[in-house]
Amino acid sequence: MRQDQLDGLVTFVYVAQLSSFSAAASRLGVSPSAVSQVIRGLEQRLGVALFNRTTRSVSLSEAGARYLERVEPAVRELMTAADELNDSIGEPSGLLRLNVPRAAYMTILQPVLANFLDAYPQIDLEITLENALVDIVRLGYDAGIRFGEFVEHDMVAVKIGPELFVNVVASPDYLARHGTPTHPRELTEHNCIGFRHSSSGIVERWEFERNDEQIQLVLAGRLTLNDSAALVQSALDGLGIAYMINGYIDPFINNGSLVRLLEDWSFGLPGYTLYYPDRRRVTRKLRALIDFLRCTDWSTPSEKSLLFVVPPPEVL
Repeated sequence: MRQDQLDGLVTFVYVAQLSSFSAAASRLGVSPSAVSQVIRGLEQRLGVALFNRTTRSVSLSEAGARYLERVEPAVRELMTAADELNDSIGEPSGLLRLNVPRAAYMTILQPVLANFLDAYPQIDLEITLENALVDIVRLGYDAGIRFGEFVEHDMVAVKIGPELFVNVVASPDYLARHGTPTHPRELTEHNCIGFRHSSSGIVERWEFERNDEQIQLVLAGRLTLNDSAALVQSALDGLGIAYMINGYIDPFINNGSLVRLLEDWSFGLPGYTLYYPDRRRVTRKLRALIDFLRCTDWSTPSEKSLLFVVPPPEVL
């Protein structure tokens, strides 16, 4: 085998994982044309087409799929070895890539980002907001954040963030116009804002628990959303009653913008977990983030969480 046949393997693996020349180029910090040139050169040296290309998509050819199966583990080991070598020198540094749902970003990451970046000036963060579960190993993320119950058993899981509870909230304006429910079943008479989960397509059921009594409601409101920030803003705008976790909504409750309802029917949730592959040694940049989050005082909600919600039109 000629030595130059090894050239371009990292680029090949990125394109194969992301099914995109432009996405691979962004990950590698080069132009899409440079990625295309590298792949063409690799294909010419191997004498086989590795990808099927159309104007809209890129997919592995049959030969490319077989080649990826053989070379990906070796390339991953080489990349890990290089990361570990660089990680052993100096301060924690490098690009830290995270995949998190929007609610986790607003609850856990946004309030502490400025302090974390100030504390570790050599660490760069790339955060992808995605509610659906993804394969963080295949897509090259260092870690993900999800509810603990959704984390695969082959991952290392670290509990982070505040204690979570279900909350029913509405604006004072809405309650002045429509009244305040005193029992969960009275919610059927109100405008309840639905939340549709992107991963399953199912509209979230509202669950309540008090003593030994449990209630599940499927509420058909006039407005259904699939975005947590939009859900918060809709409640602030007085469009209806929202069902949410605590965390980033706490400042709005504390300043009176939202009123918490049916508190005696609230119950605890498992909470958020930061997770990463157990076969990967924890890099110092990831360890720095884990330690930072575990040392954060979550008992005092940060006012910075207010910044994520869309301001009213008059201040735009």
